[in-house]
Amino acid sequence: MYCQVIVDIAHSRVDKVFEYSCPEGTAAGSRVKVPFGGRVEEGFVISTSDSPSFDARKIKPVRCVYDEQPALIPECFRLMENIAARYRVPKAVALRLFLPSEMRLGRVSEVYKNYIRLADPTIPLSKSAKNQQAALDGLRGGDREYTAFCEEFGRSAVAALVKKGGAEVYKVRRTRSPMLGEDEPFEPVALTPAQREALAYIESSPKTVQLIHGVTGSGKTEIYLSYIAEVLKRGRTAIFLVPEISLTPQMLRQLRRRFGSAAAIMHSGLSAGERFDEWWRLRSGEAKIAIGARSAIFAPLENLGAIIIDEEHDSSYQSETAPRYSTIDIAKLRARYNGCKLILGSATPAVEDYICATEGRYGLVELPQRINKKPLPEVVISDMRAEVRAGNNTAFSRALREELAATLGAGNQAIIFLNRRGYAKTVICQDCGYVAKCVNCDVSLTYHSEENCLKCHYCGARYHMLSACPECGGVHLRYGGTGTQRVVADLNRLFPSARILRMDNDTVTGKDGHYKILSAFGRREADILVGTQMIAKGHDFPSVTLVGILDADMSLHFSDYRSGERTFQLITQVAGRSGRADEKGKVVLQTYSPENYILRYAVSYDYKGFFENEIKIRRATLFPPFSLICRVMVTAEKDGPALEVLKQVYFAIDELRKADGDEFIFFNKMHSPIKKLQGRVRYQVLMRLKSDKLLPKIYDIAVGASSGDVLAYVEENPANLS
Repeated sequence: MYCQVIVDIAHSRVDKVFEYSCPEGTAAGSRVKVPFGGRVEEGFVISTSDSPSFDARKIKPVRCVYDEQPALIPECFRLMENIAARYRVPKAVALRLFLPSEMRLGRVSEVYKNYIRLADPTIPLSKSAKNQQAALDGLRGGDREYTAFCEEFGRSAVAALVKKGGAEVYKVRRTRSPMLGEDEPFEPVALTPAQREALAYIESSPKTVQLIHGVTGSGKTEIYLSYIAEVLKRGRTAIFLVPEISLTPQMLRQLRRRFGSAAAIMHSGLSAGERFDEWWRLRSGEAKIAIGARSAIFAPLENLGAIIIDEEHDSSYQSETAPRYSTIDIAKLRARYNGCKLILGSATPAVEDYICATEGRYGLVELPQRINKKPLPEVVISDMRAEVRAGNNTAFSRALREELAATLGAGNQAIIFLNRRGYAKTVICQDCGYVAKCVNCDVSLTYHSEENCLKCHYCGARYHMLSACPECGGVHLRYGGTGTQRVVADLNRLFPSARILRMDNDTVTGKDGHYKILSAFGRREADILVGTQMIAKGHDFPSVTLVGILDADMSLHFSDYRSGERTFQLITQVAGRSGRADEKGKVVLQTYSPENYILRYAVSYDYKGFFENEIKIRRATLFPPFSLICRVMVTAEKDGPALEVLKQVYFAIDELRKADGDEFIFFNKMHSPIKKLQGRVRYQVLMRLKSDKLLPKIYDIAVGASSGDVLAYVEENPANLS
């Protein structure tokens, strides 16, 4: 028997299929170990045959087949072809997406536990073998865990009993479960008329993609779960994606409460063993629902009946490492392959997706009211310019301080949102203007008071806190910009009796970090939760009646065409955490730009008004969805080689422009806004194109220009233009 193998090496020179002889029964999708170029490498069997395609004497044998059940499902190979062709990556790189990395590298395997059971209760034992007789009697009540049984009756007696045939030892595979907390009993929820109508529409609509546009608290999650229940009744499976790992435990609990062990979790926060076992539960069919962040779109589920992407507007659904795929694009491929629905949900849909829905390319469900008919929280704008003029130089406006005092006095909870961790954004010398920067990245360092150090939030480098300016020797250093650590310190001074939790990348440690903080806040062990964007969406805390948004226009002035959209989305999502139960919620939004039109739309929760205004601007200026932004990034450790490749890429694309100039709206080469990142200089060729017609050629140019020292890669409508 022969098999066709893709060797797991990420290089274009070996991006082809190789043939090996293999044991009978080897199936497509199996992982194998094969001799290759004087070494032994891992590979993936993509097909098998009974006869060789060339001289059998020259064909080497497979060294071993890893799995009894093939690891890769047939759909993987169709997706592999699409991903490799679309993003110009080797097929091995595409296939790696479908396996946990530790599994691919052989760093994790199954865990088994030994048990012992009665084999022959009539076996004759001598009168002196009292321990063996006691062990034999001990097994009459049922199977026992082997180690504990040996401790009770003696290892030598148990071994002798097994040798004589009175008992036998067997192995049971142990599943490393990522369960967080105790399961709660499922109590069926009566759907509202709006939810029933939404489900009926999704079921009957001929459109593959369905967009649910529902305000925060409108019951989107119950629609997702009800649809999954219907899918499971038909014997099919489902994938449920959320944008933040912090949301996954909460959603997993809801799924486990309703569907038991049929739900499996997939995300990078699990241990290697847990991730491996959850993946195999899905592959074996034991689990029917995969829940996780972006990478869960590659879950090894067959016969998919639904793919659900919650908070579909979130930028985390765009991969920033090769292959730089869009999760929604991959989901569309899987939905078409399986003939199932792709459901996108958001209170603030991406402009590109909402226009698809309004123009009839997607199905559209609108949920304009909260499920309990309660009004959305009132939003109060605090003009921080007036606060400064009045002598208030703290991070808190008078309105926010008063509302916090009232909330705490009423025994309710509050959330304070600031999308900047650390104590201060920058450390500045007041004598010469020096700003502390990272030597590896072209960014300022953030001061962290708890560790008294400076950190780079891009490469993770740490530096000692300055005692004097390294430029002029001055000792007059000040902090610029407030971070979450400083907010907590200020709150402790303002409200010394308040219990405060902080949730950001510095406090969330270990695989249970998100869960522990959110659970403690949910149990009301804290009065105020301070955090970054990981607290902004999806969470449901009934006792939260106040949300404070600090520096609301932080993202408003970025040089990115999406800055207004992202600001609107973030404000709406954070505001939606308030007043989700019986008591009315309130939001205090602090800004230095109170007259900005984006904030006016956000204050009134007017997504449609925002969308109509935004789409007019983009149509007039020819920004997506009326064009495609394409960027070829060139990075290297040294400036010279990077510039040479930049010129090569630029002139090659310029030839395309000369031949097909109508396709180009904008075209230029330049430094990337962040000129250096993680020790590598960064240049870019930036384009706006009328369509994706030239993308394949641009990908080919970038791939051809890359070398060992210089990396050139393509980004389409990049989530981050910095």
